[in-house]
Parts: sequence; structure tokens; C-alpha cells
Amino acid sequence: MKYVRMPIEIESPEEVGYDTIRFNLSESSMRDRKLSDLGLRLEDLVLAYGIHRGAPGLRTLVARQSGVTEGDILTTAGAAGALFIIATTLLERGDHLVVVRPNYATNLETPRAIGCNISTLDLKFEEAFRLDPERLEGLLRPETKLISITTPHNPTGVALDEATLRRVIALAEARGIRLLVDETYREMSFVPKLPVAASLSPNAISVASVSKSYGIPGARVGWIVCRDMQLMERFLAAKEQIGICGSIVDEHIAEAALAGGPQWLAAVNKQLRATLATVEDGITREKRVEWVRPQGGCVCFPRIRADAGIDVDKFYKTLTEEHATCVGPGHWFEQDRRFMRIGFGWPLEAELKGGLAAISASLDAAARS
Repeated sequence: MKYVRMPIEIESPEEVGYDTIRFNLSESSMRDRKLSDLGLRLEDLVLAYGIHRGAPGLRTLVARQSGVTEGDILTTAGAAGALFIIATTLLERGDHLVVVRPNYATNLETPRAIGCNISTLDLKFEEAFRLDPERLEGLLRPETKLISITTPHNPTGVALDEATLRRVIALAEARGIRLLVDETYREMSFVPKLPVAASLSPNAISVASVSKSYGIPGARVGWIVCRDMQLMERFLAAKEQIGICGSIVDEHIAEAALAGGPQWLAAVNKQLRATLATVEDGITREKRVEWVRPQGGCVCFPRIRADAGIDVDKFYKTLTEEHATCVGPGHWFEQDRRFMRIGFGWPLEAELKGGLAAISASLDAAARS
């Protein structure tokens, strides 16, 4: 496989240095939590090999919130690990898949590294980034092996409705295609939450993690949900050959986070509604920017208006160098750089307001005379 580093990773805050950033609006998760926030003491934890499928208590908690059984859960090294296992298990060089775009870069780059033929279902700003099942169906081929979608969507925050999800599942079932649904933001929703896709069909594979909603990306724990036991055995084989099992420490932390999930997630959703209102107010005031209001997650994907007369390269240069403000520019997602992903879950309220003010000031500086 030919691996290529992704811009979203090369230019990430952890790579450029958090000490260089004053207003960080680029994060796609809640603010990072401390181990002490979970009330955990780890000094008596035995550091043995873990159970290969994942810690039973953790898998039980995931199964309970997913509407499936513990046997339908496989823990992984974050959602990124899950996506890698799924792609490398299901796809070979020359296979065809359909992927929604914009998308988290791994959903595109791993199939490219494998050598797959990829058709992108491009979500359009003018259509409120809605997924059109008819356009999706038009991209399918007899040799299509996988459909890859995300809801709530990263980076736009747009969510599928249940009728659309069920229609996509029906398309996959009718053609014998696997459907990957990245549901990392499922627990952060401003609209009614969908059922976990894997609970609706053995053809569907759901992926999530503790990185985003639970605010603990440093505990590298995600999971695959799938009701096809033969396929789950293949996923398990991949996991065992990559790393045998998950980290005992990470899975212990993740289990504690999920056990306290109801109270934590209630606080998260209350916070997100407040910070989303802050973003909405800022974008409403900034007439040179337009957006599609997100329905879930903690990110949105506004863009600089084409008729605003902005030198986009100068905008980003000013934003970074003069205001020490970081957003996720459109090229992270193979989109025009007029787009930017703004995360509103990670920054504190004052940081979010400061970052939004820096965006406006940078637009002022980048205005063409």
C-alpha cells in the first residue's frame, strides 16, 4: 500500500504546536478531559494482554447504546483504526466503492492507498449538503463493494433523516453491497437521533469512538458494530494481526467514560446548543460568510462568499500569522479553500468568540481593493 500523509494531519494543531495557537477553532471534538475528571485510579490495573474482541464491560455498554448484542461489537484503536480495518478487510486493488465527499480524509485516503476505484458522491452547499439517494444509486456499479457515508456529517454537521438512512440501507441490501456508516457524532445531535445503522441490517457496519462526544481522544478507543458474524471474524483477524488486542489502560478509561455517559452527554448537548448559538450569531453578523446550519456534531462548514472580494490565501495567512487562529481550511477535505471547518465544541466561549472576531478581522485585511 502506498501511504500518503494527509493535509489534515500535517497541518493539525498537534503537529504545528498548540503553543503557536491562540484561538483554536480547528478541533472536531469536545474539549479534552483529564483522567481525574473520570474519577479513575489506575495504579492497581493489571497490564496484561486484553481480550481480543475488547473488554466485556466496554462492549456491553456499547451494545446497549447501539441496540445490538455484545457479540456484535469489536473495539479498535479509535474510529480511525476501525475505518482502516474495514477498508483493508473489504477492499482490494481495483475494487469499486462510493464515498461521500467532503469527508474525513481517512475514508478517502485508505481506499486510495489500497488502489481502489473510487466514485465520490459530492454533497453540495446549494443543496444544504443533503445526501441524495438517487444520485448515490446512479454511482453504483455491478462491481461496487462498499458505500461509505457519515451521519452526522464531518465537516458539515448535516444529519440524515431516518427515511434516507433506510433507503440507503435498502440500496445496499438489494445489491449485496456493504454499507459503512461513520456515526462518531451520533451522541451529539440537535435533531432526533437515528438508530445505529448496524442495528437495522447485517449489511450495515457502524463505527464510533470516545474521541469526539466523550472528549477523550487520547484514549485510543473506537468500535465496529456489525451483525454479520462471519465478517466480524475477519475484522477480528485484522485487529489481531495489526495489534493483537486493544490497550488495557485505554479500554478501562473508555469503559468509565461510557458508564458515566448519560450525565456527561446531557451536559455536552447543553453546551453545544450554547456554542452553536454563538457561531450562528457570528456568522449572521459576518455578511461575507455563508453556511448551512449543522444538525449534529460539534463542527460546521461555512464558506467565504464568492462575491465578497476576498483574497483567500491572504485571509488564511493573516488569520494564522497575525491572529494565531486555526480553522480547518477547505483543502483538508478536498474542497475549495473558501470553505473552512469551524469546531465549536472544543474552544471555551471566550476563545470561540475571539476566533470568530479574528476571522472577521482577517477578512477585512484580505479584502481586495
